[in-house]
Parts: sequence; structure tokens; C-alpha cells
Amino acid sequence: MSLFKNRTVVGVICILLSLLICFGVTPLFNKSISQKTEIVRVTKEIKAGDEITKDMIQTVEVGGFGLPDNVLRQSESVVGKYATADLSVGDYILNTKLSDTPAAENTYLYNLDGTKQAMSVTIKSFANGLSGKLESGDIVSVIAPDYKKQGSTVIPAELKYVEVIAVTAGSGYDANQRDAGPDSPSAENEKELPATVTLLVSPEQSKVLAELESDGKLHLSLVYRGTPANSAKFIEAQDKVVAALYPAEPVQDSAPESQEPEESTASEAPAESEVQ
Repeated sequence: MSLFKNRTVVGVICILLSLLICFGVTPLFNKSISQKTEIVRVTKEIKAGDEITKDMIQTVEVGGFGLPDNVLRQSESVVGKYATADLSVGDYILNTKLSDTPAAENTYLYNLDGTKQAMSVTIKSFANGLSGKLESGDIVSVIAPDYKKQGSTVIPAELKYVEVIAVTAGSGYDANQRDAGPDSPSAENEKELPATVTLLVSPEQSKVLAELESDGKLHLSLVYRGTPANSAKFIEAQDKVVAALYPAEPVQDSAPESQEPEESTASEAPAESEVQ
């Protein structure tokens, strides 16, 4: 202890520590700061739910100090993924902001297989859309007042049982999704009134819906809400009705048609020889 009471010794120790920090620790710190690494950066505005493509991002070299451990460094790990949050130009991308599957609000669009279509109709008034109580998976009937200008209110045979696949608010977010989490945009907009309802319909049904949408007169009434298995029974019954109303046209054999030109050519040949 007496050694440290000597001011000269304490001064020398301080000088040595200063030299160690200046020439030992500081260079190592500066080296870690100046060390470069590649990360993926956003070059175009990306909205939540968008699929990320190559033209939306680029790989750049930046200082590695202070970067989060979960920052993505290769474009291959980003392209084809779906953004779970809005990303601005210049943002680096964290793996927590990406998903392998589309956002819940858009999932139904990726389930279309070509046999049916997704079609939205406008909710003109609060009452027309069941006072905002409709949910995805509901089975509804489409009621047409003054159907085809005939003065009668009917449920078109094509639209007796139709599945609701989305209820969308005026902000563009889907509301009343059954499986929406508490932090999802649809949960935040749950109290917002619906502006459109998207239905899963066949091409024949879509034409009838388009006419009703053009006239601006339609109401939706809830038929069933429950298990997917029971909902499928309603849709199956509706599909049978549509198939009966619009029977498939028989496929014509094109073989005889292909032979007609040959016969006509053969019959014309003698005529030409007679003229000569």
C-alpha cells in the first residue's frame, strides 16, 4: 500500500494505462467499427403484405458495428418473402419483419385455383352488409331488389348460397377475420364500418353479381355461420344449381371439319380442268 502512496509510482502507472488504452484497446475498437459487412437494404417503399422482389432491395456494404444480429445479409433470403411491416427506402431488413406466407388479409387470394373467382361488391349502407357483422367463412344469400327492372325482389338462383371470404373496411384492411390476431391491422380496424364484401363465386355467378353491383341494389343476408364442413354442404348445393342452369356445352369433334376443305379442293380440280 505504501507503494501507491508514492505519487511518482501512481503517475507512472497512469501513464502506462493510458498508453495501453491508446495503442492497445483503441485500435481494436476502431478496427471493429471500421469492419465492413454486407446487408440487404430497401430501395423501394414496401407495404405490409407485399411480396418482396429483386427490384425492391439491394445488397450494400456498411460498417458492421452496432448492427442487429438478425439483420439479413443475403438477397436470396429476402426475395420471395412477404413483409409483415411497412419498410421505407434505406431500411435494412430484419428476419422478424418477413414471413414465408402472405399476410392473413391476403391468404384467400392465394388459394384460388382457377375454378372460382374472388369478387367484391360495395356495401351501400350499414344495413346492406348485415350491420358490419359479416365474417370470412359466412354463407350469405344475395337479395336483389327490383331484379332486372321487373319490380320484384328476389334471391337469384345463382346467388342463394355464397361464401364470404373477406370484409374490407374503407382503409383497405380486411375486417372481421376470424383468425386475426390482436396486433393485426384488421384487429385495429375492427370497429371501422365495412365498405366492401368479397365473395367466392363461379364465372356465371360473377356476371350476375356484376349486374347487381352496376345497378347499385343488393342486400346480403346471413344464411349460415359455423364449421367449414357444414359450409361446404351449402356451397355444394349451390354449385349443383349453377351447373343445372348453365350446362356445359358438348365438345364438337373437329375431325369432319378438317376433311371438308380436302373434299372441296378435290371437287374444284375437275372444274378447273374443264375450263382449260
